Amino acid sequence: MKRLILLCVTLLLLSPIAAHASLEGFLSSLNVQARADMAGFSAKVSAQFGVPQAKVQMVLQSVPEPADAFMLFQLGQYSGKPVDQVYQVYQPNKKKGWGAIAKELGIKPGSPEFHALKRGDLHFTGEPAGQGGGPGKGKGQGKGHGKGHNK
Repeated sequence: MKRLILLCVTLLLLSPIAAHASLEGFLSSLNVQARADMAGFSAKVSAQFGVPQAKVQMVLQSVPEPADAFMLFQLGQYSGKPVDQVYQVYQPNKKKGWGAIAKELGIKPGSPEFHALKRGDLHFTGEPAGQGGGPGKGKGQGKGHGKGHNK
């Protein structure tokens, strides 16, 4: 019985670490991919988020890691804010982490976007939004009707 309790406590304590590790793993992988082909990375970010490559280059030069640039564009997409505004929130809050930055941008902790961020369930496809996967916006997520309609 004591072993079972100890196992449960251990699993509870390690759960946040696993969630954190998946975002960190995604970002680390993204940095490796970007450094191997910075021009290709820039082109894919431009295509995925629908911004000019010059803007991507400007953001890449203003952050320490290529994955940080990706995250600025991703959080901009999630929050509906331009990357310049996201960068203004990122600068003073970067040591707090991406979750804190997301909250500052108005991304709600219970939203699909926030959960995807915390899980590291992000996609770097180089395809425009809606084609590459990822969490949808809104409660219905394209189902067409709410509870109780057309049953």
